[in-house]
Amino acid sequence: MTDLFRFQSGCQYKAPRVFSVKMPKTQKGKAAEKVVHPYSRKAAYLAREEIRLKKKERQKTEKASRLHGTGEKLLWFQSQLDPTKTTYTRKDACDIIERYLHRFDSELEQIELVNGIKGRQGRLHGAREAVIKQTIERERAQYEGVGFEIPDIINAKHLKTFREWTGDLMKLPNIKLRKVSSKGLDTKTDREEKQEAEIDLEEDKDEDDLDDEQVDESLLMSDSQ
Repeated sequence: MTDLFRFQSGCQYKAPRVFSVKMPKTQKGKAAEKVVHPYSRKAAYLAREEIRLKKKERQKTEKASRLHGTGEKLLWFQSQLDPTKTTYTRKDACDIIERYLHRFDSELEQIELVNGIKGRQGRLHGAREAVIKQTIERERAQYEGVGFEIPDIINAKHLKTFREWTGDLMKLPNIKLRKVSSKGLDTKTDREEKQEAEIDLEEDKDEDDLDDEQVDESLLMSDSQ
């Protein structure tokens, strides 16, 4: 009996070891966005904001397209300048405009040639052909009417600025433009051409005087500060 007691007291009961396992923390989900009522003031505001952003983006795209078109047009006129010529008359400008109005002749001939192949059904490049003809018609009407806008190559000062232009669209505001019309070109005398040239020289002088006055004013303001 004594031996049994000793055996039981020697074999003490040990409780099983418990391991603590840390469970991963669950991220709290974001609260679901409230549904905007279609007739609420917020819905009306969001609709107006979307329209405003679309309009702004469209205007930005249209402006970039206009700048690109203007840049191509000016580069074409710049390529037509005679390096040895320092002055241009109105007749000279009209001659360049006439060449510009015929810039699509080669392309139109190619379209006509392709469509003239025997046995071809349908007309190819019809949309492009229509756009070209509409463009030429519009430009011709301007040239024979109120005037076609070109870089001012008649004014010597503006001509110099135009020659030095590198094609940078950001510097387009520095290029002075001028509307030139073919109306009365045949009846204009050399005397009238000379008078126009003298007027341009006077305009150059007035612009130079104005620039000098602005420089003087800026210097005075800087001295007074």
